[in-house]
Parts: sequence; C-alpha cells; structure tokens
Amino acid sequence: MAKRPLPLAEVYRLIEPGPVVLVSTMSGGRANIMTMSWHIMVDFEPPIIACVMSNRDYSFEALKKTRECVINVPTVELAKKVVGCGNTSGRVVDKFKKFGLTASAASSVRAPLIDECYASLECKVIDTKLVTQYGIFILEVVKAWIDPSNKHPRTIHHQGKGKFAVDGETIKLPSKMK
Repeated sequence: MAKRPLPLAEVYRLIEPGPVVLVSTMSGGRANIMTMSWHIMVDFEPPIIACVMSNRDYSFEALKKTRECVINVPTVELAKKVVGCGNTSGRVVDKFKKFGLTASAASSVRAPLIDECYASLECKVIDTKLVTQYGIFILEVVKAWIDPSNKHPRTIHHQGKGKFAVDGETIKLPSKMK
C-alpha cells in the first residue's frame, strides 16, 4: 500500500483523544454548555484531566474565572444536540433551553450536571500554567457520576469535517492493567 501525504491541518483527525464531551460551566448565575473533543487523562488517582479550550470560546472565561466545570459524557443518542451545542455560542443562546437539556445541581462545584448524559465529572482547575500559551487547563475530578442503567454506552468521537465515529464492538485481551 502506498501512502500519500496528509495535510498537517488534518493530523488531529488521526489522534482524537477520546469521546466528545459537553463541558458545563456556571458564571454570573448563568449556566452554559460547550462541546469539547480535546481532553486527555493525565493521572488516575486522583483523576487528573487536561483539556484544551480556545480563548475565543464563551466557556473559556467562565472556566478561567470560576476554576470549575463539569465534564458530561453524552452517548450517541445525544449526537445532534452535541453538535448543535458546538455550533452555537453561549454568548447569545441558553443552550440548556435551546437543546432541551436538563441541568441539575452538582455536589462539589457550582456548574451543573447534564441529566441526559451517561456520566458527569465534577472538576476543579488545579493548574493554569499552560492556559495562556496553549489553552490547556489541568482539572482534578472531585466527584464522578454515572448512569448504572446504561450497561453499554456508545460514545461519539470526532473525526473532523462533521464526521463522528461511534463506539461499537468491545474486545477483551489479557492485560496486567486493572
């Protein structure tokens, strides 16, 4: 098989780190939702997550100011709402109302959980050293919630240009990791 050059602007499509998530924030008494694909686990106990947020995003200032958010993990059933949230600015639209999503109180942060999502991770910013240069916030998960009735959640993964992969078949192989 002969390989061809790939434009560097498309590299992200090859190494997308995980499921598309909905980040909820609360600032000035106003809740907002941002669709985000750029995040990665940094450590396991306590769970530390790095996420990238552009300083052009409405949620950027809320996260920078309040230093807390909730990372909500939607399933494929919410895909259209997830894309809608990503294509809409919270500066002008209440995304909870527009997309029919339900905010509920978190236990450790002011930002709301999104009830329709499979899982919700309450997070506090613990490091902002890389925010100015790269838009990278380091978050510690301080409380995690999961829907136990959803035994096989199918998350969506951004592949660029409006394309998403959906989790499918699961395989199990021998591993020393727990």
